[in-house]
Amino acid sequence: MTNTAQTGVTRRGLLGVFAATALVAAPTYSNAFGLLRGAGDIRRIRMYSGRTGESMDTIYWIEGKYIKEVLKEINHFMRDWRTDDTMTMDPRTVDIMAASHRLLDVSEPYMLLSGYRSPRTNAMLRSKSSGVARNSLHLKGQAADLRLKSRSVGQMARAAEACASGGVGRYSGSNFVHMDCGPVRHWGG
Repeated sequence: MTNTAQTGVTRRGLLGVFAATALVAAPTYSNAFGLLRGAGDIRRIRMYSGRTGESMDTIYWIEGKYIKEVLKEINHFMRDWRTDDTMTMDPRTVDIMAASHRLLDVSEPYMLLSGYRSPRTNAMLRSKSSGVARNSLHLKGQAADLRLKSRSVGQMARAAEACASGGVGRYSGSNFVHMDCGPVRHWGG
C-alpha cells in the first residue's frame, strides 16, 4: 500500500517523481471525450481512510495504461475494513473518482467511507438502513462512498454527474456522495 511514511526508492516512487513533473507539463483536454476530461496523460487518486488511518496519493494510469501494481494497492486500500476482505475494484470507478476530483480542482484527498463491501457487511448495513441496496455495486467492487471537507455534497455530485459515466447518489444528511461505474443515473438530495 502507498504510505507517506514509506522510505527507499521504488518503481512507484520513481513513477511519482515522473508524474509530479508531468502534472505541471500535462496538456489539458477540457473538451475531450471519455471519463477523464482534462486529465492529461496521467490519472491520479488521493484518498484517506478515517477507519484505518491509511492514506494514498498515487498515479495509477500513465500514457494509456493502468499500473497493475498500483491497482492492487488500490484494491487493498478500498477493502472492506470491517472484515479485511478485498475485491478487485473496477478501474472505471477509480477513473470516475479521479475525474470528479480533478473537476473539483482540490488538493484535499477524498475521505473513503466505503469501497468494497463483503456480503456480510452489506447484509449488516441493510439491517440498519433502508438506503443500502441488496445488490449493491459495492459488493462487486464497482462503487465508492466519498466525502470532501472543502466541497459540498452538491458540488461533488455535480462533478461526478459531469463525467456521465455511472451512478451518482447524494446523501446530504450523511455528508457523502456515492460514485459507481454502473448505469448512468442519479438520486438523492
